[in-house]
Amino acid sequence: MPRRLLKKLLPSPHFLQNHRVLRLFGDRLIDPQLWAVHRRAVTGAFGWALAIAFIPLPVHSLVAGIVALTWRLNLPTVYGTVWLVNNPLTMVPLYYLAYRVGTLMLRSPVHQFAFHLSFQWLEYGLGPVWRPFLLGCLVCSVVAGLTGWIGLELVWRWQVRRRYRTRHCAV
Repeated sequence: MPRRLLKKLLPSPHFLQNHRVLRLFGDRLIDPQLWAVHRRAVTGAFGWALAIAFIPLPVHSLVAGIVALTWRLNLPTVYGTVWLVNNPLTMVPLYYLAYRVGTLMLRSPVHQFAFHLSFQWLEYGLGPVWRPFLLGCLVCSVVAGLTGWIGLELVWRWQVRRRYRTRHCAV
């Protein structure tokens, strides 16, 4: 784990405590558990972040922060993963994948649509696609979150076992 690099990049607890906006969270934000790099905090944060990335509203950062603070998960991992997976470059393919998964599950036809920012489009153009889209977002969220959490958990444990074996075989 690149612990030294992370310590250099991450802000200090003193900076977080004195930041004007972050003062609202009080001492909860400087909890060492939120910044610790250990298996439970990192793998849980990674799984939750993959699940949060499929939320179809622009509230990813807020939800990621609430989840990390509630379950005391690694904050940099949650935010880094959410922003890496769901950003302006990946948002369209991510949501299109969710829509296609929803159409497969509902066995409905794939509708061609063009987005126009207007109330008329929201009223008539969104009608045939919202059910498969939301179902696909839910299914992809659960599958991605569980797969990411279990996959990283297995990789982390495998790496720890490998290091343990190499350390004890050398002795």
